[in-house]
Amino acid sequence: MPVTPEDIAVELGVAAPSSSQTTQWSSWIDQAVYLIGKRLGDVAQLDQADVDYVVLQAVAAHVRNPDSATQVDVRIDDAATSRRYSSSAGRVEILPEWWALLSPEPTNLGGAYSVPLGTPFGLP
Repeated sequence: MPVTPEDIAVELGVAAPSSSQTTQWSSWIDQAVYLIGKRLGDVAQLDQADVDYVVLQAVAAHVRNPDSATQVDVRIDDAATSRRYSSSAGRVEILPEWWALLSPEPTNLGGAYSVPLGTPFGLP
C-alpha cells in the first residue's frame, strides 16, 4: 500500500495535513519513490513493505527539518551570540541504512567446512 500524506501525519503525531501540506508531502513521497527507482530499478519488483517503510521515514524526516538549517540565538543583557547548525540535506534523502534495507547483500553461506559448488569432493 503506497504511503500517503495521512500516513506521514500519523508518523509525526500531528493532525491531518492541510491541502497545501498534502500537495507538498505527496510531492516528497513521489521524490522518495523516484530516488529508489533511480538507484534500484523497478520499484514494483522490490519488497513493498520495505519501500513503504523507507518512503515513510525519509519523508517524515524531511518534514521535520526541510530547510537544512537550525539557528540558535542567545542574548544576555547587551551581549548576543548566534549559531547556525545544519542537520539535513535540504531535500528528501534516503539514509544508507535504508538503502541496505531495500537491497540487502546476499549472505555468505560458506564456512570452514564448505565445499565450493562445481568442485569434485576431495580434489583441490
